[in-house]
Amino acid sequence: MRILSVDLGTSNTVAVLSAHGRPPRVVEVDGSANMPSAVFATEEGTIMVGRDAERRARLDPTRFEPNPKRRIDEQTLLLGTDVVPVTDALAAILRRVLEETSRQLGGEQPDEVRLTHPAQWGQTRRNVLMSAARLAGMGQNILLVPEPVAAAAHFASFPGKALAPGQALAVYDLGAGTFDVAVVGATQNGFTVLAEDGLPDLGGLDVDQALMVHVGREVSHSDPQRWQRLLRPESTGDRRTRRALQEDVKAAKEALSRHPQTEVPMPEPFKDVLVTRGELEGLVRPAMLRSVELLSRTLRSSGLTPDRLAGIYLVGGSSRLPLVGTMIAEKLGVVPGSLDQPETAVALGAQHVARDGMGARTQNVEGAVAAGGPHRPQYAPPPPPQYPGYAPANFPPSGPQPVPSNFPAYAPPEKPEPKPGGKKKLLIGIAAAVVVLLAAGLTYFLTSSSSAATYTADQCRTPGQADAKGLTGCLRQLAGKIADTGDCKPGMGNGPAAPAESLGVSSTCSAPGRAGTQVTYVQGDNADALKQYTDGLLTSAGGDRTEADWGGNGLKGHYSSAAGKTSAVLVFTVSDRPLVGFIYQLNSADQAAATTPGTLADYFEASVQPGE
Repeated sequence: MRILSVDLGTSNTVAVLSAHGRPPRVVEVDGSANMPSAVFATEEGTIMVGRDAERRARLDPTRFEPNPKRRIDEQTLLLGTDVVPVTDALAAILRRVLEETSRQLGGEQPDEVRLTHPAQWGQTRRNVLMSAARLAGMGQNILLVPEPVAAAAHFASFPGKALAPGQALAVYDLGAGTFDVAVVGATQNGFTVLAEDGLPDLGGLDVDQALMVHVGREVSHSDPQRWQRLLRPESTGDRRTRRALQEDVKAAKEALSRHPQTEVPMPEPFKDVLVTRGELEGLVRPAMLRSVELLSRTLRSSGLTPDRLAGIYLVGGSSRLPLVGTMIAEKLGVVPGSLDQPETAVALGAQHVARDGMGARTQNVEGAVAAGGPHRPQYAPPPPPQYPGYAPANFPPSGPQPVPSNFPAYAPPEKPEPKPGGKKKLLIGIAAAVVVLLAAGLTYFLTSSSSAATYTADQCRTPGQADAKGLTGCLRQLAGKIADTGDCKPGMGNGPAAPAESLGVSSTCSAPGRAGTQVTYVQGDNADALKQYTDGLLTSAGGDRTEADWGGNGLKGHYSSAAGKTSAVLVFTVSDRPLVGFIYQLNSADQAAATTPGTLADYFEASVQPGE
């Protein structure tokens, strides 16, 4: 029996093969256990992956996507001038793994393929993964395994670490793009997930970004214009330089897991920057604290206490940060362990999960993708997958596998799937806001306020009729709760935008909880004109910038935050319609030091960004 297990991660993909009665071993692709989960679309229409993609990215970075998994909710990727289905990008990665595996098997194919996925992934995302596997030629015998179940199986495979029925393990999985935590209990025949949660906006990529911002603070003052060209490259040369700098920053982060200090090589005219482990830990401590607090909350929701755990298992490459283990030990009083290479733990563990109960009723993708036809199949929704001893939220364990009596009942409320990607505290802030609003009577707003209505992109192409506050229906969708709770008035307010009435219909509202700050919403009929104006606002503020994607209230877009000595501005745009909003703040002498692009971005995510 030849079994191939694949952990398609945000930054790297790991494959493990067991064949001919030998123990499972990592499949090295291009001479390495970790293959970058990167894709590059050539002008000839082929998709290159892994290190080949990274090399080609130096020639034309616009055709490169380093983290396609983080964009699984999007149907397509724009690579250069080519539109590439996300399914095709993921399939290219899996195909490369399959080709190397087949080569090492002397031309034979594996009899079974196991693909791991986050426990929180719903049916839609699992269907995308299965569709990609079909396109990659992995056959019909494809099984899906939740990552925490695989991690627990790997932990239990070590001598002296076997989990007896009734014991539980906490899995702390900090990958490149997301953070996932689960409490996994051992049953008579396998494992059951007692509680799980995650942060879709926290991972190693965010640590890289924090270090990049820190480096920028150290050098940007010597040549602000050159630094802005690195942050927002316009030429191929600038994109190559930015890509090289990102790789050097990532390498520095990894070096600080092993050494107390290291240098980040900088492009000319900037000097190299010395960074210490203490500086990095200071930058990422707030983000890591979020993960540790979520671990603690998830453990409480399972009904267990730290002293009742068989252990806390660290998986995911970013869990190598020494700060992670230290903070978990301080918070929970339990020293976590990794036991092995954290990057390979999930793929290895998938080999140890018993196959019984993990039948072919999982995502049997039908239609054009399975047949190799057009890329937009109509999926036949499958029933929930039944893993050995694995009980998805709101489903009992499958088969004759009762949960031991010493496990408390766990029935978490249904919640929407988290969205990968974006900056820092995106959906966790939304979730907290939703809880508060529910307690205050959210039902009233959802049933009685027109701000709950959503509109299509076509309906928002041109401004509609504005109400007494200056808000059209589309602007109300963008403003969210501020449309009802803020003091909104027609026009551009009394800030720098006051003379720009010709942009379209506008309304200016007081910023919640931030005296002297206003939020302006504009709907026009020319997205380019809006962009030209808001770019001017950001330029006038000067200073460093923070950028990220945002989503909520049926809208998706991008925001940019800038903060200088006299003012701070955050502009948030909507990707498919001429809607824009911006937060404008004049800085007093004491505010200038306190307001940074990052703090303004945090405020936007917590208080201004419309919720789901």
